[in-house]
This record gives sequence, structure tokens and C-alpha cells, in this order.
Amino acid sequence: MDYDDYGSNAVELAIDLANAERSDSWVPGFLTAHDEWFTEGTALELTTRQARAVAETADLVREVALASSQDEVVERLNALLAMAAPKPYATDHDGELHLHYAAAEAGALEQLTTTVAMGLSQVVVQHGWQRLGVCAAEGCGNVYVDTSRNASRRYCSNTCASRSSVAAYRARQKS
Repeated sequence: MDYDDYGSNAVELAIDLANAERSDSWVPGFLTAHDEWFTEGTALELTTRQARAVAETADLVREVALASSQDEVVERLNALLAMAAPKPYATDHDGELHLHYAAAEAGALEQLTTTVAMGLSQVVVQHGWQRLGVCAAEGCGNVYVDTSRNASRRYCSNTCASRSSVAAYRARQKS
């Protein structure tokens, strides 16, 4: 599957957000770990209300991936897009021309939500909602984007796929 670099990176940000380990103070750590997504000088400190909005965004990304029909995906994706405030602009700040989805002066929450919403919606609209999934490995549940040629991916990583294969093999051996 071939999709543009910035869009693919933006959907990777969405996947990272949906799969983030949540603790009492997970949002500041997530923002700091992904600071390359924010315009230089953007304050990454959020209010409690804004941190809840980040968690809501993460939940909506997961809900889009869990949807079992196109109607569900559209409803959930539109809820995510309603949280976004796209003001796209072209830039070559890293030496390569690409689009940013949120205004350069936007706050961290707006930049994060807009980038996640636009990246996820691009993949869904251009490549189909079935390209999003949740790992089938027992005990995992990570969200992923299926980039395989035939849309057959069931696991978030080779580690989960191998672990599941080994568990199935051992279960067959016991029988």
C-alpha cells in the first residue's frame, strides 16, 4: 500500500496515540515523545480539560479501528474530524515540501487533534476503512494500519504474529 509520507506519518501518530500506555500523567510524556509534530515553540503543557480531550481523541481513533461497518467508521471518523480545526499550509522546514494540517500558531491540543484526524481520515478515505484494525493476538489489542498488499494483516507486529503462531502450535501439540 502506498500513501504519502506526511499522511502516513500522521496516521502513525494517530496509531501511537491510540496505543499509548495511559497512566495518571501520560499526556505530557506522549506530547514530549512526539514533539517533532508541533511547531517550534509550541507549549506542550495542557490543562486538565485539554488532557481529557487528548484522551478522547485517542479513544476515537481506537473506536474508528474497532468499527465493524463503513457507517460506524463514518460516524466515528466524523466525530474525530469535528474536534479538528484544519488550516493546512505547505512548508519545507525539513528540506522537503509537505503539508501541515493545523495552523502554525495553534496550540498543542489543536495541532495534535487536527494532525491525527486528518492523517487517519486520509488513510480511511483513500485506502478503505478495512485497512484499520486491532491486533488479534491474545492480550494485545493494539491498533494498526494494514499496509499489506492484500489487506490480510491481523497483528500489530511480527512479535504478536509469532507469539500467536507459537501458542497455536503448542495448543495443537497438546491435543
